[in-house]
Amino acid sequence: MALVDELKIYAKAGDGGDGVVRWLREKSKPWSGPAGGNGGKGGDVYLKGVRDASILADYVHDTNFKAENGEAGAKNSREGANGEDLYIKVPVGSLVTNLDTGEQYDVDEDGKEILILKGARGGLGNEHFKSSTNTTPYESTPGKHGQDGNFFIELRLFADLGLVGYPNAGKSTFLNSVTNAKSKIGAYPFTTLDPHLGVLEEFVIADIPGIIEGASEGKGLGLKFLKHIKRTKAILHLVSFDRTDDENGQEMSMMEKYKNIRKELEGYDEELGEKDEIILLTKTDTVDEKTVKEEKKKFEKLKKPVLVMSAYDDESVKNAKDEIVKILRNRK
Repeated sequence: MALVDELKIYAKAGDGGDGVVRWLREKSKPWSGPAGGNGGKGGDVYLKGVRDASILADYVHDTNFKAENGEAGAKNSREGANGEDLYIKVPVGSLVTNLDTGEQYDVDEDGKEILILKGARGGLGNEHFKSSTNTTPYESTPGKHGQDGNFFIELRLFADLGLVGYPNAGKSTFLNSVTNAKSKIGAYPFTTLDPHLGVLEEFVIADIPGIIEGASEGKGLGLKFLKHIKRTKAILHLVSFDRTDDENGQEMSMMEKYKNIRKELEGYDEELGEKDEIILLTKTDTVDEKTVKEEKKKFEKLKKPVLVMSAYDDESVKNAKDEIVKILRNRK
C-alpha cells in the first residue's frame, strides 16, 4: 500500500447567513412591524484523527474543503439554520501546519478533534434594529465570511516497527514475506520511494525507503523519511550479506553498513539512538553457513536481538516472523 504522507490543502469555514428584512402581517392589522430573522452561523472546520494511514490518498484529486454556510434568516423572526461543521479526517501521527499563520496541530490520538477554522456568525435581520424611535427599520446586515487557510499535512507514522537499512537491504522483501503488503522489489537503489505499510499479527510495520550516508543532512531521500522513523516504537535494522560499496567504491563490511546507518539515525535525532532495535541479517542465501554464524556472533556482542533470514527459505522467514512478534509482545 503506497502512502501519501504529505499534502497541501485549502480549507474554508462556512460564511454566516444574511439577515433579512421581513414584515409581520396579520389580517386584523395592516402593519404589525419588523420580523426579519438573523442569519445562521457558518460551519466550523475540524481535523479528526483516524487510524487509517492511507486516507490522505483520498484527497489527492480534490484538495479544497469547505464547511457549510449558514442559511439566511426568514420571516416571522426565524433564524437561519447553522451550517454543518466539517471534519477533515487525517491519519493519527499527522502534523498539520497552517501555512498562512504558522500554527501547528499535532493529531496524535485516534478520534482527536481539533478546531482549525471558525465559521462566521450570521447577519442581523431588521427585527434586531427595532426601537422606540425606529419602529419600521429597513436595515439588515450580511453574514460575515468564515475563516480560511492553506494547510500542509505531514504524516509522521506511528508504526510499531520501522524497517531501516541501506537500499536493497531486503526491507520490501521482508515486508512482503511476513505481511500482506505489496512493496516494490528491484535490484537497484531506492526501489521504495514512499513508505509502505503491512500488518504482522496486531503490529503495524512501516517499510521506510533506504537510508544512505548523509541522509541526516538531506542527501538521497534524506529527511523526508527519517521523520517517520522518529515516531516508530521500535526499529528493525536490516543488514544484507550481499555486497554494498561505499562512496569510493570499496566494499563495506556488515558492521560498517550497520554503523553507518546508526550514525545517520542518531545524526537526525538522538532519540532514535535510544529506540529498541532488532537486527536482522538478510540474504543469507548469498553466503555460506559459516559466514552467517561468524557475522551473527559479531552482532550479538551489541547486546541486541539478532535474527537471520533468507526470503528463499520459508523456515527462516517463519522463524524471523515468530521471533519479532514475540519480542514486540514482550516489550508491549
